[in-house]
Amino acid sequence: MSDQRQAIVDTAKYLRNVRPIDPEEIQDYVEGQPHPGVIKRTLREDAFALGLREREDGTFVPAPEGPLDASVDHVETFPERYARVLEDLLVAEFGAGWPEDESGGRLRERIREVKAAYLEDASVEYDRLTALAYAVYHLPDYYAVGQFALDSLLEDDRVPSQLRVLDVGAGVGGPALGLLDLVTDAGGIIEYRAVEPGDGAAAILEALLAETEPNAHTTIHRDRAETFEPEGEFDLIVFANVLDELDDPASVLRRYEDALAEDGSILALSPADKRTATGLRETERAVEDTYTVYAPTVRLWPGETPDGECWSFTRKADLDVPPFQRRLDEVCDDPDHETGEFVNVDVQYAYSILRRDGERAIEYVPDQSRVARMADAEGYVTDRINVVGIKLSPDLRDDPDANPVFLVGDGSERIDHFAVLTRESVLNEDLRTSEYGDLLSFENVLALWNDDEGAYNLVVEAETVVERIPV
Repeated sequence: MSDQRQAIVDTAKYLRNVRPIDPEEIQDYVEGQPHPGVIKRTLREDAFALGLREREDGTFVPAPEGPLDASVDHVETFPERYARVLEDLLVAEFGAGWPEDESGGRLRERIREVKAAYLEDASVEYDRLTALAYAVYHLPDYYAVGQFALDSLLEDDRVPSQLRVLDVGAGVGGPALGLLDLVTDAGGIIEYRAVEPGDGAAAILEALLAETEPNAHTTIHRDRAETFEPEGEFDLIVFANVLDELDDPASVLRRYEDALAEDGSILALSPADKRTATGLRETERAVEDTYTVYAPTVRLWPGETPDGECWSFTRKADLDVPPFQRRLDEVCDDPDHETGEFVNVDVQYAYSILRRDGERAIEYVPDQSRVARMADAEGYVTDRINVVGIKLSPDLRDDPDANPVFLVGDGSERIDHFAVLTRESVLNEDLRTSEYGDLLSFENVLALWNDDEGAYNLVVEAETVVERIPV
């Protein structure tokens, strides 16, 4: 560090607890009186290490300490400033008429190809066209996911106001943008490091990160998840829609153990489709020798690990349709095009939060003298039983006239259990109204085998008592 830079930093350390730090004032304290612009740049570059937050008037003040004071009630829209950046990239690549003619056709065709490859579990080469198509289709919904997926950690005060984040396989940055906005809008500061080897995705990510708030301090590393060597510790390590693309996701998760702070969390995200969501649970189980499952699939019974398929995911309210998706969809005149094909505002995802310190979102151990374990399901079929379980899905029924169905688990199940609401009453309304991840108590529930689905049904009738257990 140069003498002048050191002098600026030392002066900031002295003034930080005295009054707001004005770059023009620091000029008088530093030999050679560097330009205030140089001082501001230096303060921005060292702000996280100094624990400083930049205010709108250009001065710097101590950042909040302790847990981040934030919550996520809803996400309605994809921010306009990021939409403008994406449209500028599309115009630079294809011209002002990018949704139309050949360029629009190429984008739509690439979106179709990526969706088909994804469903077939085929590899995709993320060149610039693919990265742009992916951004058009997925940036908005993943932006929302990047905020919603932190909610359980926020509720438990496990997200620090001065947050260090490593985003492994950051892609074009949807979850990252949501996370960065959440922290800075709540008054926090964030040191964010992205690991993204793809040229096309990294270029888009870089352009989008340039539009984040000054209190988001960002760096992109052009490395692969399997070879990147992290320096220091992080409060949050994110693997967003990347583990299913790795040959050995469990070994990669273990590789980052030493980079996770003792009280930090790993947030692993995947799309809600069956292949990736169940694959996430398989990976989660494979690393239980290294990490504790914090949420949502908490192991309630000591020493037990589930072995069901566990297609577990959550669903949130749809976003407003962003203009770039609407334009790409409206001008499509393909004979097989269905309106809305290139609009993606569904917010549904699977997630797993892992920790090193043994902490869990639900600290509850069932009383075996009062409730049955789901591991013992074979012995209680056709009986009325008492059981506890975590709500692990939204309503799964395809037919609105059918009975509501919810996946539930207690962490011991060998085969999936579904709570089927045959008749709602005041006694059991918590089954329908509770949130994903809530702990529920079932009393007098009928246990049946569902041969069609190869699963157990917990039949909730009018006299069945279902109550949310506070934890």
